[in-house]
Amino acid sequence: MREAVDQNRRSAFSKLFGTRRETLPRGITSVCSAHPLVIEAALRRAAKESNVVLIEATCNQVNPEGGYTGMTPAAFRRFIERIATEVAFPLESIIFGGDHLGPNPWKRLGADEAMRRAETMVAAYVEAGFKKLHLDTSMGCAGEPVALDDELTAERAARLAKVAEDTAHRIGQHPPVYIIGTEVPPPGGATHAIEELEVTDPGAAAKTLKIHASAFERAGVASAMDRVIAIVVQPGVEFGNTNVVLYKPDRAQGLASTLSRMPGLLFEAHSTDYQTVRELSALVDDGFAILKVGPGLTFALREALYGLDAIRSALDGGSESLQAEMEAIMLTQPQHWAGHYTGSADELRLQRHFSYSDRIRYYWPDKQAASAVDKLISGLPDPIPETLISQYLARVYPDVVTGRVASRARDLCLAAIDAALAPYSAATSVRR
Repeated sequence: MREAVDQNRRSAFSKLFGTRRETLPRGITSVCSAHPLVIEAALRRAAKESNVVLIEATCNQVNPEGGYTGMTPAAFRRFIERIATEVAFPLESIIFGGDHLGPNPWKRLGADEAMRRAETMVAAYVEAGFKKLHLDTSMGCAGEPVALDDELTAERAARLAKVAEDTAHRIGQHPPVYIIGTEVPPPGGATHAIEELEVTDPGAAAKTLKIHASAFERAGVASAMDRVIAIVVQPGVEFGNTNVVLYKPDRAQGLASTLSRMPGLLFEAHSTDYQTVRELSALVDDGFAILKVGPGLTFALREALYGLDAIRSALDGGSESLQAEMEAIMLTQPQHWAGHYTGSADELRLQRHFSYSDRIRYYWPDKQAASAVDKLISGLPDPIPETLISQYLARVYPDVVTGRVASRARDLCLAAIDAALAPYSAATSVRR
């Protein structure tokens, strides 16, 4: 099985990277975030490792109507490239991906209208130069079941692939690579405590590939199946608001073994946030070589910001204020957390700030929140006392005391995010 996985890895990553790097990695981290500090940290880590970086935007986050970031695909690309220019990261080493591309942002509409908008979105992603597209049409629209059957899911995915292929041909670009799948975890994690997950049945994975191949052929884009590099499956990995389900290799061996019968394909693992380096390495070993992470990175940033707020309070004898300001914002604008968190008033309050799902990440771009963060960072001393960093920012203290990270507020935030990225680098890098 391992030899087949290695051959599949080489084939899939050759299609994904093109000529961007000579030595192919064991796996790759997919950074799914629009926070500028997360992007900067990812670019700085990639630069340090002389690596390419895969940055993905989701359909709800970025679409022709602006999404919740207010950015179109073209605007998102400019946003990322602006940060890359500021940190002197080579633009040609960035791979742009689109995640969960399908009707999800418009699923409350009828299927015809939702799919029409999804087609417009896919075209916009291709026009903006996104090279990796995850086609996710598994959700039902108005009047349909919550989850669609495999045949309809594949038919709609093929429809979107046709738009992508035609758009690439029209603008003279090389067509993208694709990720497909019918067992797709919810974007951003589950909304309830999870004890055990059902691993995708090996037969279901094989069926997914076969059904998509037939659907792509009927749609007139059979050649696009040659650029499908991975299938989204459930390896038994997820996080809820209050707990994380770690990868158990023994439960996924049957699924992993199917890759030996799928030449050129890998598995893409969603919701890998909060897995340890041991579990991430095991995932890559078993062929789940594309590891998606997002909330775990902004969770680390939130930890750093709240730690800095505690440091400010310790220095001036006042009370912590950032959490109070964020609480007021979230209570005034509950749309990003209401319906995702449940429980008593105290449980809801804790989840708003400390949930693994990290719904607070939607609020950092708010003008009031951004102003509060800027005020916090600019008001802290340079350097910040190491003893307070030890007390409130233990995640990054070792790097501070050894001189690898400056004891400045912004550097500490970047270091916290980098610490969350480090296990992914260890799991995906080429072993010497």
